[in-house]
Amino acid sequence: MKFLLTSSGIGNPSISDALVGLLGKPIAESTALFIPTGVYPFPGGGARAWKAIHGQASIPLCQLGWKSLGLLELTALPTIREENWVPAVREADALLVWGGDVLYLTYWLRRSGLADLLPSLSDTVYVGVSAGSIAVTPYNCDAEFDLGFVPDGSDMAQGADRALGLVDFTLYPHLNHPDMEDAKLSDIQKWASGIPVPTYAIDDNIAIKVVDGTVDVISEGDWRLINP
Repeated sequence: MKFLLTSSGIGNPSISDALVGLLGKPIAESTALFIPTGVYPFPGGGARAWKAIHGQASIPLCQLGWKSLGLLELTALPTIREENWVPAVREADALLVWGGDVLYLTYWLRRSGLADLLPSLSDTVYVGVSAGSIAVTPYNCDAEFDLGFVPDGSDMAQGADRALGLVDFTLYPHLNHPDMEDAKLSDIQKWASGIPVPTYAIDDNIAIKVVDGTVDVISEGDWRLINP
C-alpha cells in the first residue's frame, strides 16, 4: 500500500502533486472511498461527517474532483458479507481516511476487517487526515485525549496508546497549531521521548509519503523528525 499521511488534507500544490504521483493519473480519472468513522465520537460528529462528505469542510479531501466518490462506513462492515464490500475497496484508487478520534478509528479499522485487508492493497493510495494518518503508525499520540470519549463499559480503552503499525514511524500532526495547546514542539518532543520509533511532527502544510517503506517529506511548511 502507498501512504500519503497529512495533517490537514490536500492543502497545497506540493501535496496535490504528490497525490497525483501516487495515483499515477489525474484525480479526475481516479476513484476514491471516503471513511468518516473517526469523527463520530466528538460532539456534532455526524454533522462534521456530512460536511466532509459533501466537500463543505475546510480540509480539502472529498472536494478534489474525483471521478467517483463512495462512502465506506467501518461500523457497518461487521454486519455485511465481505463479498459485498471488499471488491469495492480493492477496486478503489484511493482510501480517504478522515480525522477525529484515533482510538475509535483504529478500533473500527480492526473490528471491520479493513486493517487486515490494507497490507494486500499494493496499488491503493491511503490518504490520511490527522487521526486518519496517526492510525497507521505504531503509536497513538492522542491516547490520553481519546480516552475521554470511550463509552462506559466498553473494551475500546484497551491498548489505547497503540495504533496499527503499518509504517515504522509515528506521527504528530498540527505542529504549532494556535488552537491546540499540546501541539507545541516542546510538548511533542516530550511525548516522543518515550516512543521507541522516530516521530514526525508536521504542521498543516506537510505530508509524509511512504512507498515500499521509503519515506519522503512533502513540505510547504514546518516539520521536525524526532529520533528515539
